[in-house]
Amino acid sequence: MKKILLTLVLLPFLGSCQSTKKAPEKAKEKVTYTVVKTDAEWQEILTPLSYRVLRKAATERAWSGPLNNNKKEGTYVCAGCQSPLYYSKDKYDSGSGWPSFDRGNDENLEYDVDYKIGYARTELKCGVCGGHLGHMFNDGPRATTGKRHCINSAALAFIPAEEKEKNE
Repeated sequence: MKKILLTLVLLPFLGSCQSTKKAPEKAKEKVTYTVVKTDAEWQEILTPLSYRVLRKAATERAWSGPLNNNKKEGTYVCAGCQSPLYYSKDKYDSGSGWPSFDRGNDENLEYDVDYKIGYARTELKCGVCGGHLGHMFNDGPRATTGKRHCINSAALAFIPAEEKEKNE
């Protein structure tokens, strides 16, 4: 009885985690990415951890990623294809152990749904190469979006603002 009651209470919240961009239905539609490489090519250009995270949807250990405590101004890009995904102005300390942002660059993000741990979660992927980034939760800062994009450091590279300005 307790399990049924708990399910009824949590059901509305689980549905709210789903994406604003509709994920393709598994059997009907396949997403085509701009950057496509073979598995061997990804392994050649990525570190072993970045490969496991981006291409195999692994999760790095909490508090192990170098970008979690990064406080510099700049842009967070996909470690696989260098597409801009997040900006330092949207980063905050969630206390989760992973870099967290209250929003991302929706032009380069894909919102999907995964059931890998038994219930629906919004999976975040690079919309350019399809690399797994992390997940989105509805426990972010209420003063802004209320969203938390919980991202693996290994899925990102950081371009400091001063470096980006030099190249423009």
